[in-house]
Amino acid sequence: MNNYGIVSIITPTYNCGRFIAETIKSVLAQTYSNWEMIIVDDCSTDNTAEIVSKYNDPRITYHCLEHNSGAAIARNTALKMAKGRWIAFLDSDDLWLPDKLERQLCFMTDNNYAFTYHEYSEISELGDKLGVSVGGLSKVGRFAMFSCCWPGCLTVMYDRDKIGLVQIKNVKKNNDTALWLKVVRKSPCYLLKENLALYRRRSNSITPKPIWKRIWAHYPLFHVAERMHPINATFWTIMNVFGNTYKKFFYINKQK
Repeated sequence: MNNYGIVSIITPTYNCGRFIAETIKSVLAQTYSNWEMIIVDDCSTDNTAEIVSKYNDPRITYHCLEHNSGAAIARNTALKMAKGRWIAFLDSDDLWLPDKLERQLCFMTDNNYAFTYHEYSEISELGDKLGVSVGGLSKVGRFAMFSCCWPGCLTVMYDRDKIGLVQIKNVKKNNDTALWLKVVRKSPCYLLKENLALYRRRSNSITPKPIWKRIWAHYPLFHVAERMHPINATFWTIMNVFGNTYKKFFYINKQK
């Protein structure tokens, strides 16, 4: 196996004690072993810390924030702590397939890509397969990324040597998208057409359920995170309606 250097895995968490053990196990099962997993706890009130402490692996770092600050701050903190050349993301309720890191690193180095994502499938809160697979555009440039969040957070990897340290504003929702909007300014995002991860769809997700709330949750992404004028922020919010509709119809496959 080639050694591509350290992959820093960014894992923010909050009250995911029910799921985080399975998430950690999916990282420990990777065929590529040169990684560090940085778990930043946003002051969980459940047994998250106790569960993480059971994994006595020097590659796993657990850090608890002093105050409950939100996922954006947790991600920023983990990114500052990261030591690796490669930055990957895995939320504390999602899972990777065993060859995810190896396949994605090979794809990036063979093609000299700085920013990539891949396909994934959805599972239920209990871990049952939902028959949903998600793909995307083969190349996502700035306009496409601003129009729609094409990469699932658990699929993204970028080369920090080429991208640098990325930090985002403290937005409650879509803070992963806020990261991609920063990174895509340095490089397009390329799709590895392989299904390498499992996204857990949960009933208590912070994603707003009513469609109008889901639409306007994008407004702070552009107005606050991107510091856009309200008119521009409204324009891109509306563009996301079209972009996400396009993605839903052409790149999300639901088995009947």
